[in-house]
Amino acid sequence: MPAPTSPADLFRHSLRLLLDKDIPAWIALWAEDGVMEFPFAPDGWPRRLEGKEAVADYMRHYPDHIDLHDFPELRIHRTTDPQTVVVEMRGVGRLVESNAPFDMTYIAVVTVRDGHFTSYRDYWNPLAVQEPGADFTGSSR
Repeated sequence: MPAPTSPADLFRHSLRLLLDKDIPAWIALWAEDGVMEFPFAPDGWPRRLEGKEAVADYMRHYPDHIDLHDFPELRIHRTTDPQTVVVEMRGVGRLVESNAPFDMTYIAVVTVRDGHFTSYRDYWNPLAVQEPGADFTGSSR
């Protein structure tokens, strides 16, 4: 089944893939020149990933570090640009290594073109990281 093309539907689909731990299918939702940004990333963490391959490298080991269980609060807001949505969400699960609970709120500004993510600005709160130096993705920071 092809991925949905509307920004809201594509985003919902991407969350199902994350819950299923299907990172290759999640990466397939990205445009080759897509950009993922983390404006509030602390020092030593990536602030900008340019291109699908950089996003893939960053996300490849995500399920080895965070076991997502649900996104119990999800609100997707349309914008004046029909290809861009603002997303408020909460992700819950556990940190794999410590088995500690994972509970993070996010705001993301996401743009989709031709059924693929082209821009994803993830405004997660680095102060919510309970374990100093924890790397939720296993990426090289």
